[in-house]
Parts: sequence; C-alpha cells; structure tokens
Amino acid sequence: MKASEIRDMSVEEMNEKLTSLKEELFNLRFQLAVNQLDNTSRLKAVKKDIARIKTVLRDVEIKASVNQ
Repeated sequence: MKASEIRDMSVEEMNEKLTSLKEELFNLRFQLAVNQLDNTSRLKAVKKDIARIKTVLRDVEIKASVNQ
C-alpha cells in the first residue's frame, strides 16, 4: 500500500485498516511461532503498512491542530 493511497482515505477508513493490519500481523506472528508461515516477507510488509498509516494519521492530527 502506498502513502498516496492512504492519504486518499478518511480518518475512519485509516483506523479500520490499521485495526485489520494489526490483526493480520498477530496472525502472521502466530503462524511464524508454530512454523506454518510460508511467506515471511509478508511480516515486513504488514509492519511497514502499519507504520505508513500511523505516520499519515499523525500528519493529519498535526495539520488539524495547526489550523485551529
């Protein structure tokens, strides 16, 4: 997921996506622990997507506070 795609989302959509990515990360870590994970690169991709969403959410928060 690209940052430009994330910026096009509303705050509610970003929060929903963040929740689903955190659930996916939990499931991937669980699969890794029981040696059932085939694609280990998915862990890294999910972590980066979470970081991107959190960065954009923080950016929106800062811009909202500056405009007040």
